[in-house]
Amino acid sequence: MKRSRLTLLAAATIVALTTTACGGSSGGTAAGPVSGSWTDVVAAAEKEGKVTLYSSQNPVNLEKLKTAFQAKYPKIALEFVRGTDAEMNPKVEVESRTGKGIADVHVLTDAKWITTAASSGAYSTKIVGPDFDAADYGRAKSVISDTFFLTSAAVFAMGWNTDKVPGGFSDPRDMLKPEFKGKIGITNPAGIAAYVEFYKFMTAHFGAEYLTQLAALKPRIYPSSLGIAQALTSGEIVATPVVQPLLSEEESGAPVAWKLPTPPYGAPWYSHVLKAAPHPNAAQVLADFMVTKAGQDALSSGYAAVLPNTPAAVAQAQDISLPNPDDLTPEKTQAYTAEWEKLFTP
Repeated sequence: MKRSRLTLLAAATIVALTTTACGGSSGGTAAGPVSGSWTDVVAAAEKEGKVTLYSSQNPVNLEKLKTAFQAKYPKIALEFVRGTDAEMNPKVEVESRTGKGIADVHVLTDAKWITTAASSGAYSTKIVGPDFDAADYGRAKSVISDTFFLTSAAVFAMGWNTDKVPGGFSDPRDMLKPEFKGKIGITNPAGIAAYVEFYKFMTAHFGAEYLTQLAALKPRIYPSSLGIAQALTSGEIVATPVVQPLLSEEESGAPVAWKLPTPPYGAPWYSHVLKAAPHPNAAQVLADFMVTKAGQDALSSGYAAVLPNTPAAVAQAQDISLPNPDDLTPEKTQAYTAEWEKLFTP
């Protein structure tokens, strides 16, 4: 697979409560790490003994992160809750408003939420870890307002079941054939801006009629690309234009293959340490670990990494930029979703 520099749009979930991030009051405490050196922060984190992560990343990668983190910090138990941005962002808002924090670190791709929350400072505590200043990480390009830090980036690929389609595809239009009717998997944007932007991207690069032709093949609709990967593996579907690179599935011997289209599409994940974090020191330790080599090796399988020379990564995350958040308002995202549903679910 050719790893070319990506020039991409990226986006993510816009939820009804986004306006809270634009400066609404937060009931969360502004707790931060202890004063002193990084050694003092780590010592305080070990006393806290626990850290909780909310993330929309692949749970396989999150398990790898958990294993690597606890190998480095055996006194700090890492728990993660995996969900879409549409599920996790409102939880963070409620926890901040009520002051009853559960999450310590929050990972998301929602461009509007990220930019408005970074501007308002309503939810986040400044990051203090030393690895954010590493030359390979590139803080100036990777950190927003000293709070949101680039963690990795999703890249969407074409995927297929090798038992059913041994020749695979070189272009998303290759799967627009009658024999694949009812056997292609796609995601419902469901108000999720990342998928809205994906479908706009596909139309822009593969033809104005691409979605109409795809809809005519009656594709199966899934809530996320993770469900599509499982359906490809089982043979429930045979092809998809929108799935994460299937590295772990291939490694396990599943009958699947994948390829990035030309051009490809991706979405960056940013993370932040929460003001309402019940474990503010452990949160800082986890945040810092996520941008170390060990953290990136764990998190970046099939994704774009924030550090160069990350073996399992498929691209460099800093090459994938956030889109203009003004193009991703809830109204615009919901309007597009409604039109998409008319086309694919008449």
